[in-house]
Amino acid sequence: MKFSNSKFVWFDGKLVPIQKAKVPVTTHAIHYGTSVFEGIRAYWNSENLFIFRLGEHVKRFRNSGKFYSMSLNYSNEEIKKAITNLCKKNKMKKSCYIRPFYFIGQYGINLHVTKNAPTHLAIFMFPFGDLFNKNGITAGVSSKRKFSDASTPTQAKMGGNYLNSIIATQEAKKKGFDEAILLDLEGNVSEAPGENIFIVKGEKMYTPPISSSALNGITRDAVLKIAKDSGYKASIKKFNRNELNRADEIFLTGTAAEITPIIKIDRKKVGNGTVGPITKAIMSEYTDIVMNRKKKYSHWLTAVY
Repeated sequence: MKFSNSKFVWFDGKLVPIQKAKVPVTTHAIHYGTSVFEGIRAYWNSENLFIFRLGEHVKRFRNSGKFYSMSLNYSNEEIKKAITNLCKKNKMKKSCYIRPFYFIGQYGINLHVTKNAPTHLAIFMFPFGDLFNKNGITAGVSSKRKFSDASTPTQAKMGGNYLNSIIATQEAKKKGFDEAILLDLEGNVSEAPGENIFIVKGEKMYTPPISSSALNGITRDAVLKIAKDSGYKASIKKFNRNELNRADEIFLTGTAAEITPIIKIDRKKVGNGTVGPITKAIMSEYTDIVMNRKKKYSHWLTAVY
């Protein structure tokens, strides 16, 4: 996925041209994956730029680092202000993706990371549209399993954790699929490499629990709330690979993916092979919400201008 970065980034408290935001090759995060990141969407509705669930993202951003005793040397309010100021500095009036991340800097080859390890915070952004085809994508169940809390905290959005996602994605692409689906160590459905997964059976929809190594996604949480408010029965429960084959509809949720339908799984049609009615309804409602056309959910949005 190619993108064009905006001119300015926020780096350690200052708005600077992107070419001046540099780190040395001895940076700890480059060697050991000691970086924490978030993906945040902002939507331009022709009148203002609205950041979706900014507070929830910043809270998770901080909590991810706590799993590894990494210090984030800015308050949540300072980070939120930095993000909105960056949007203004770049004069962003397009829907975009915002990537804040913090990482351990000069710390030698020491694996004993403590709160005293030096960290840096950077934020960049770029215009962004659809990650996937909203008319539906194909997916295949990966031979690679999602790691579990028995080895690595699954709720930490750490750079190093996503090597698992990279290898699953590589496998999927080699087989001709658009995306992968990972199972947990017990063989239950977990999630996609960068998205949560929902299945629809009849009038009910399900998504795996975090005990299946699924991320407690912010978009996942939004969809659960939207579904219930819309009168659908939405719940969290474990289900296995066979349930994917029996599902009437399947869709992914995530900041970058938004709501993305899966119309084929392991080369078999999901339902009739087109976007299902419940998925369509959730997609439409989600779009209205992020574009600030639903006042009931306006508290999820932060206006930039």
